[in-house]
Amino acid sequence: MPEIIYDDEQYIEKPPFVPPIIQENLAGWGPCEMPEQFKDMPYQPFSKGDRLGKISDWTGLAFQDKKYSNKYQSQFGAGSQYAYYHEEDESSFHLVDTTRVQKPPYQRGRFRQNNRGMRNRLGQRGMAQSNFQMLNKGSKSRDNRGKGQQVIKRWNRQQSLRSQKNVTQVKNRDASVTVKNDWVMIEEIDFARFSKLSLPSVKEPEDLMCCGSLEYYDKTYDRINVKNEKPLQRIERVFHTVSASDDPLMRKFSKTVGNVYATDSVLATLMCCTRSYYSWDIVIEKVDGKLFFDKRDNTEFDLLTVNETAIEPPQEDPTGLNSPKNLSLEATFINHNFSQQVLKSGEAPYKFEHENPFASEEDPAEVASVAYRYRKWDLDNGIILVCRCELDGVLLTPNAEHQFLTIKALNEWDSKLSGGVDWRQKLDVQRGGVLATELRNNSCKLAKWTVQALLAGSDQIKFGYVSRANVRDSSKHVILGTQQYKPSEFATQITLNMDNAWGILRCIIDLCMKQKDGKYLIMKDPNKPLIRLFDIPDNTFDANNDDDEDEDEEDEEEAGAEEESGNMETIVEVKEAAS
Repeated sequence: MPEIIYDDEQYIEKPPFVPPIIQENLAGWGPCEMPEQFKDMPYQPFSKGDRLGKISDWTGLAFQDKKYSNKYQSQFGAGSQYAYYHEEDESSFHLVDTTRVQKPPYQRGRFRQNNRGMRNRLGQRGMAQSNFQMLNKGSKSRDNRGKGQQVIKRWNRQQSLRSQKNVTQVKNRDASVTVKNDWVMIEEIDFARFSKLSLPSVKEPEDLMCCGSLEYYDKTYDRINVKNEKPLQRIERVFHTVSASDDPLMRKFSKTVGNVYATDSVLATLMCCTRSYYSWDIVIEKVDGKLFFDKRDNTEFDLLTVNETAIEPPQEDPTGLNSPKNLSLEATFINHNFSQQVLKSGEAPYKFEHENPFASEEDPAEVASVAYRYRKWDLDNGIILVCRCELDGVLLTPNAEHQFLTIKALNEWDSKLSGGVDWRQKLDVQRGGVLATELRNNSCKLAKWTVQALLAGSDQIKFGYVSRANVRDSSKHVILGTQQYKPSEFATQITLNMDNAWGILRCIIDLCMKQKDGKYLIMKDPNKPLIRLFDIPDNTFDANNDDDEDEDEEDEEEAGAEEESGNMETIVEVKEAAS
């Protein structure tokens, strides 16, 4: 109740005092909960890195200094009521010292590039105007004036054609597999979501079985340079690329160990998918709650890409020597031959406990020096991964220790067309620059090789620099040099984050584990940075189904040929009637 004070003939009523509600925070300082009047009230986000200028700015948008317009803006870019604009209050102040004031680093040469571009544009415009004036001066009569206009139009047409030639035409790439009408898309994941994933502290793998034999590395190839090049030999050896579901040992492990099965090449493709530009696809079969990641038979999955991540990748030309497909075949041929040539074939190999599971007496040639290492990873939450990894060679150190090697070859096809550097001029003096160019043009391929070496537990990864003997001949090559790295150090050099790679793989595995038993397909979009997961019929990509599709395609081609021949006969009849 308000207090009433009586003063003779009048009384004075004082306003009441309502004490505010005080929240007592026993666990710390600050309010315990949000007051009712401040709930759902919009606010402006801010970042810890934002520069604070004034407490309040009553001028608003009345004054802006273009020189400092972005200096005190928020990183969120929402609203400008808190933006600070620098006011040069020192304009009326003069120093007695007449020495030149040193500008801060962020003001040095800020507009030099813009001024240079403006001068170039003005110069080009002035040249064009002078050319027009010269053409107009040469046309004294009305006819000459018309000819001058024609010359001007021709000159403009030539300039437009030249500008169009300089612009690279971006063509849509084809998908690795045609999406059928009966396929159901389950999920679409863009690479921006993949880049935020991480699965740290993955436990060390456990070896289940090691098979095959490895030949020893020939150290004389470490002394090869540009002046002492060595021709690349053609070595007839058989390389087996068996998928996980067709591997007899993988089927044996599926009964006792693990619930996810794949090869190192398939895992490397998934873990490095954010670096890929070309389209690829992987078939997933879920049987009794277990996943098998496979590649399709008779596909280009095992072929190496060339300049996939370059600014100007190879242009599509099926008959050309430097088309993407021909370059992939050439790079795969070089990689296979180089990995076998640098080994000592005459000496006794390093043998593991078990023999090569894919070698047979029916092979037309000798089996390549490759060892298979079956390893198991525990990815937590009941996910046990079993992977078949490959080793290419073994190196005997001076301490009589055996180091396992992953051997790969980088190839040079045409430095002028690929936008790189000439290896014969720069490889011996600037090897780091050559490797940096390869990292820019083949980032996805090098990342996949590094992941495969880390999965296999290789002690070293050997790179060979192989170039064409003649730029216009893709059948003869020479070895210009070699280089070796530890896989973990090379992964750091190429900014390959294995925690993110494991996170991407775990995300895909969890997504597939949620689905029912059946057949699925993961495909990289040929023109967008995303992958799609499809639910496909169980008989897709089977041998009988493929034969039926081939027959349907042949029937369509025959029908198209008959229709075209009928149209040609109709055209001939019309021409004869007209004559």
